[in-house]
Amino acid sequence: MDLFSDESDNEMYEIGVFDSEGIVDTENRRLYNRINYRSEFSDSEFTYRFRLNKTSVDELLLKITPSLKVISSRNNGISPLHQLLLTLRFYALGTMLLSVADFIGVSKASASRIVHHVSRAIAGLYPQYVKTLSNTQNAFHEIAGFPRILGAIDCTHVPIQLLDSNIGEEYRNRKGIFSMNVQGVCNADLLFMNVVARWPGSAHDATIFNNSRLKMQCEEGLFGNRWLIGDSLYPCTSYLLTPLLNPTSVAENHYNEAHIKTRNTIERCFGVWKRRFPILSLKIRVAMQTTQAIIIATSVLHNICRLNNIRDVDPEVAMPQESGDITYAEGIGQQNHSVRQQLINNYFSV
Repeated sequence: MDLFSDESDNEMYEIGVFDSEGIVDTENRRLYNRINYRSEFSDSEFTYRFRLNKTSVDELLLKITPSLKVISSRNNGISPLHQLLLTLRFYALGTMLLSVADFIGVSKASASRIVHHVSRAIAGLYPQYVKTLSNTQNAFHEIAGFPRILGAIDCTHVPIQLLDSNIGEEYRNRKGIFSMNVQGVCNADLLFMNVVARWPGSAHDATIFNNSRLKMQCEEGLFGNRWLIGDSLYPCTSYLLTPLLNPTSVAENHYNEAHIKTRNTIERCFGVWKRRFPILSLKIRVAMQTTQAIIIATSVLHNICRLNNIRDVDPEVAMPQESGDITYAEGIGQQNHSVRQQLINNYFSV
């Protein structure tokens, strides 16, 4: 059957409701009419509901279909296309699984399995779409004159609902909310180049970086003489530049101003990412492994949207007000201010 065809999915089909003895209750059997959403919606309506346009959905489906299977033992199984659309709808609404299950026409249990499998399949594309780029410095320099910037780094909290009683307080962040603390690095065009989604909300930003493969790559000189740029939660090193907490000269103030404008790219990147996929702001209510897969999968989808110039779309649901990240006096780890001071003297002195 054609992966992109909904020909067989326009027919009525039914989902049985089982009683306590496992016997189908025919009186409560539910009928669904699975809709061909690719023909039902215009291009703009489709993008608004699924956050990707039709062309990108088709291309993505080709890449992930080998990792999926038609779910259900019934003749009218859930096609890979409908599995993908259900998952994208879940990302767009950030709501209960039952709502998106009804939207596509499956049971809640099937919706849960679909979101898990599709999210893992999309996350598997991470090496293809989320990677360090070699030509980032020129675009960063155009923002505020900051030289040789590899990428802007920061962390953002993704709220979660814990479903496992064996884990708990380590996921409570300093604002009292259960969350994952997610590290991201982007270029000047708001493309993710690195995403780490395995740390609980109580983890310090610098701790995440200090235990990352990215730090090891920086220390090995893999990126040459380019710098990461981050806020004061990070230690200032020879490869990661942070702002001065108490600038005293004109040059130091110029440095801080340029630093803020340049580092703002990662904050904008997080904002665009979360507005396109509101599930990242509305408390993810699935198992931890699925939560991590969703975070990585949406970062892949974000890059697909940026690379294909898919217009930014407003959230379909009300979004919580984002409050500023918690700040610390200084980053954790050994500080090395000499490189930063040399940069200030060479580039930002009047």
